[in-house]
Amino acid sequence: MFHPGALLLMDTQRRGNYDSGEDFVLEYGELRFTFNEDDFTQRCEQAALKLGFVHGRLGDGEREDLVNLAVNGEIHDPASALGEHVNDCWPELVGPADRSLVHWLRRLVFRGAWLDQRVKEGELDVALDAASHAFHYVQPDRDGEPIELAPEPSWGRVAYLPR
Repeated sequence: MFHPGALLLMDTQRRGNYDSGEDFVLEYGELRFTFNEDDFTQRCEQAALKLGFVHGRLGDGEREDLVNLAVNGEIHDPASALGEHVNDCWPELVGPADRSLVHWLRRLVFRGAWLDQRVKEGELDVALDAASHAFHYVQPDRDGEPIELAPEPSWGRVAYLPR
């Protein structure tokens, strides 16, 4: 169980908890999000893509290492070249709690589930921006005004590039 940092969009109002299974648990304050293995793994991979740490789809061993990193904060026995890369670059990946790759992986997994739960509860909608061909979260009670998410850092400088 880990506790990612505060999210910009969260408030103290009582809300439903995200639930896709019981394999992984994230807690923040009174929120308890539970994930099945596939959901959590996909969210970790998407977070790593968004952070620029990986490019493209990962193999099974790479996803296993990424999940181990997100859950345990380190990779003891790498199952892939990604795990070896993480260990080789560790000094550049670790840092103050709010600046480490682990923190940002966890934060984006949590933020994605939090946003998805808000969609499920009708507080947010998803809309396609025709200009950028990207999906955005919008506020239905504010004429579809897009919400702004806190920017995430780029980890491109130490990105994992498969051989």
